[in-house]
Parts: sequence; structure tokens; C-alpha cells
Amino acid sequence: MIDLPRPCQPEDVLADGDGHAEIDGTSARKGTVAAFLRNARRWNEAELPADERALLTEAIAHAVPVLRALGLFDVLDVRDPALRALIDAC
Repeated sequence: MIDLPRPCQPEDVLADGDGHAEIDGTSARKGTVAAFLRNARRWNEAELPADERALLTEAIAHAVPVLRALGLFDVLDVRDPALRALIDAC
């Protein structure tokens, strides 16, 4: 990422029309953060069937390295202990 003398805008990270960006050596696909948030909210549902939880666990684990490269967990804390443990294990 390039350090800018002004607030960063989305197009500074990912140009219009691009679907991926290289962040500290990790390929980050557009939508990764939004998909992680959606999957994490669903993963936390108490009545979630085991097979769906397994698929969500895999998707969350796949996203964690990109989210770390983006610095998401440097500025946001995961409050749910089980989700935090899953992220820490990745």
C-alpha cells in the first residue's frame, strides 16, 4: 500500500474495474471484507446446521490471511470468543 498525505479512498486501494489488489504480498479480492462479515454473522447463529457451519468455517479461515494483510484485526476486535478462537487458529 502507498502511504498518502491524505485520507485513503477506495480507489487508492483498488482502481475502478479491478477485482484484486496486492496487499503486502497477499492477493486481496474485492468483497473479501464484506463476505467475511456476512459469513461471521451467519456462523454465530445458534441454530446453524453443522454442515453449513463447516462451510462457513472454511470460508472464514480462507479469508483470515487476507484480512490480516489488510490490517483489519489491528483496528477491530472480534468480540465473540468462539469466532476469535477460530481466527486465532488460522
